[in-house]
Amino acid sequence: MSSAQPTTRPEINALEPGDRVAIEHTVRVGMRQWTTTVAGAVVRTERNRHGLHFRRNADDKVYSDVVVLKLDDGQLSSVTIDEYTVVKKL
Repeated sequence: MSSAQPTTRPEINALEPGDRVAIEHTVRVGMRQWTTTVAGAVVRTERNRHGLHFRRNADDKVYSDVVVLKLDDGQLSSVTIDEYTVVKKL
């Protein structure tokens, strides 16, 4: 993990640059849901602090865990990890 702070998901903490992974993400919008999968080599992992929530206490820390992948065609793809995400090493 290239970030200074570990995530709460051990499988994300175990990722190293160059690892080949497939990430399956379930997207939910209202009553609809669908699944998408992306596969590639890990470039880095990040833990980003952000202020997504309106009128929260300044001491309330909110983080997003992100995996940056290099796809087979050379493109970079960022995947934000949430409770619906499944990460599999290939």
